[in-house]
Amino acid sequence: MSSNFLKWLYPGIQIKRWVLTSLLGISIVAIGAFFSASPYHFVNFFGLIIVLCGIVFIVLGILKLTVSLITLFLPKREQDLVNILYSKRYLERGPKIVAIGGGHGLSNLLLALKEYTANITAIVTVADSGGSSGRLREQFNIVAPGDIRNCLVALADAPALMGQLFQYRFPEKSELKGHNFGNLFLTALYEVAERDFQEAIELTSKVLAIRGRVIPSTVENVHLVARYKDGRVTEGEAKIPRSGVGIEHLYLNPSEVEPTPAALEAIKDADVIIIGPGSLYTSILPNLVIKGMADAIAVASANKIYVCNVMTQMGETEGFNAGDHLKVILKHTRVDIVDAILVNATAIDAPEALERYKRENSFPVRADVDDLRAMGFKVYAEDIVGIQDYVRHDSHKLTQALIKVIEKKKVIKR
Repeated sequence: MSSNFLKWLYPGIQIKRWVLTSLLGISIVAIGAFFSASPYHFVNFFGLIIVLCGIVFIVLGILKLTVSLITLFLPKREQDLVNILYSKRYLERGPKIVAIGGGHGLSNLLLALKEYTANITAIVTVADSGGSSGRLREQFNIVAPGDIRNCLVALADAPALMGQLFQYRFPEKSELKGHNFGNLFLTALYEVAERDFQEAIELTSKVLAIRGRVIPSTVENVHLVARYKDGRVTEGEAKIPRSGVGIEHLYLNPSEVEPTPAALEAIKDADVIIIGPGSLYTSILPNLVIKGMADAIAVASANKIYVCNVMTQMGETEGFNAGDHLKVILKHTRVDIVDAILVNATAIDAPEALERYKRENSFPVRADVDDLRAMGFKVYAEDIVGIQDYVRHDSHKLTQALIKVIEKKKVIKR
């Protein structure tokens, strides 16, 4: 005990000087108080000045001591203190938002949404069957980690290098070709955590210091099954869009899987539930068709906003307008889970990008606002598109549009 106490007195740890500064301030205040008690006005005023000087020394010593202690625990991150305070104090007072989906659409939304509130829960599909996720599912009987990984990285407060590491994909010439480091990391933690996938996610969340939570919609190893309009059936998320025939119905195998309790609890407590953006049949519906999920959303007191895609997808939503997207959701859930829809209202001025999409039979989604209102939905049409080599939602524009809806309380229950 005594040896540990003496370590505080070792030179170079920048503690003693500020303790002594505060002690000096206390001594000066005591001296000033003595003079202030004098019956002579001049001496009394002089004592008051001394007291004020002592208080300055005390405050300076405490402030510098606090900074020294904090920078010991956060080496080389003193410049980040204001961001940490902002995150812990301001963002934690933000609304409780649940975002439901998967793929790049959900992670793209989370990237900017985390600057508005730290009370984010991402409920993510785990039915991916292609690429690295598909191979790991076959070898380790694990739910698909890919979309989970993307959401964790999007919400990360860790240094950018950590995000780059988790998104690193091994080259084709290696034995780990096609695998993603983050997927392998989650799989390894899954084994270490005695095959508890939710525990693996929570441990990874600590490594990446994420804002909010990421929750799998289910921890059971499910596969998507699509029944097409010609009667054929295909199983496997990666295979579903390849048929060239419209999808009649989507369901899960096994069909009786349960949602995670954490997902149901988050939905119950939410102020706002955002569905999408993302692939309608392979990112959004896989969450909603889980037994009990849609019912939980329907009875939740939160405002429920559906973010419609900006482009149709070959093999999933060819020829769809915004209303068609909503009709598919309502057909599969059979309950009222949407109060409002956010659609893109801006013409997409990107001829080269649109030409590439056209070759894949993909076109801008038409915002049939009047039809949507006739269906009974509140409609918000905003500029939410970002154009680079591709056309998708701009993360910041989308978040600002959602904030406008949330903060002005424009969402009206039907």
